[in-house]
Amino acid sequence: MPKPFAAREAVSHQPEAAPHESAVELAQVAISFNLQGGAGYRAVDEIDLAVQPGEFVAIVGPTGCGKSTLLNAAAGLLKVSAGSVRIFGRPITGLNRRAGYLFQQDALMPWKTAIDNVAVALEPQGVPRAEALQRSRQWLGRVGLGAFADRYPHMLSGGQRKRVALAQMLIRDPEILLMDEPFGPLDAQTRQIMGNLLLDLWAANRKAVMFVTHDLDEAIALADRVVIMSAGPAATIVGDYSVPLSRPRDIGEIRAEPAFMDLHRAIWATLKLEVQKAYAQGEGRSA
Repeated sequence: MPKPFAAREAVSHQPEAAPHESAVELAQVAISFNLQGGAGYRAVDEIDLAVQPGEFVAIVGPTGCGKSTLLNAAAGLLKVSAGSVRIFGRPITGLNRRAGYLFQQDALMPWKTAIDNVAVALEPQGVPRAEALQRSRQWLGRVGLGAFADRYPHMLSGGQRKRVALAQMLIRDPEILLMDEPFGPLDAQTRQIMGNLLLDLWAANRKAVMFVTHDLDEAIALADRVVIMSAGPAATIVGDYSVPLSRPRDIGEIRAEPAFMDLHRAIWATLKLEVQKAYAQGEGRSA
C-alpha cells in the first residue's frame, strides 16, 4: 500500500491519447524577467507540473517564489523563457480561453451593480443581455447573493464582493480555474465560509483548479494535492503531496482530523525550510 504522504512519482503523458491529456501541463518551464539596468532575473526554473481535469491542486511556497508567475503562464499572460505550457494537450499560443482567473484583489467595476458585474463576463461570447442577466441572477443565487443583485460593490462586504467575483468567473463555465490567493484579504471566518462555498460549487461540476495560497491549512483542506515551491530565485517544485482526506469536506471540521494534522506536519517540514531560506535571503539583501 503506498504511503499517503509520499511525494508523487513522475507520470509520463501521451500526447496522442486525448482523453488522458492534462488540463494544464508545465514541462521544464523557466521564466525570466529583465530588471532595471539590464540584469536578468530567473523567477522559476525547471518546473514540471501537470494538473488533471477535475483535479484541485494547491500551490504553496515562500513569498516571492513565483507561485503567481506559474498561474500567469497557465493563463497565457506570460511567455515562458524555456520549456512548454500545454492546455489539454495543445501548446498555449495566447490567452488561455479555457480558463477563468480569480485574483486576490477585487476586479469588480464600481459603477456596475452585482448583477451587471457578473453579466459582463458573457459579453465577449455575444450572449444577449436579457439572457446574460437571467444567468447572472441565477449565479448570484448560487453564491448566496440573490437578494443583493442590485447593489454596487461599495455597498457589499469583502466576502460578498468575493462571491460576486466568483460568480463572474464561473458563469463562463471555464474548464480550468486559476485562483491567486482569492481569499487572502478576508477574515478567518469569512475565508472558511468562502472555502466551503468554493468546494460546494466545484463538487457540482468539477474543474481543474490551480489554487495559490500562503495558508497551508487552507491548501490541505481544499485540495487533492499540495505542491511546494522552493525559495527563489530560480524557484522549482520541491514537494508534491497527495491529500488522502475524504470528500465532501467541511473546512472547519476537517482540520481536527488526525490525518489532516499528520499531513500538515509532513508538508510543513519541507515548507518551513524554504520559508527560512527566503527569510535569510531577504536579511542578506538588506544587510
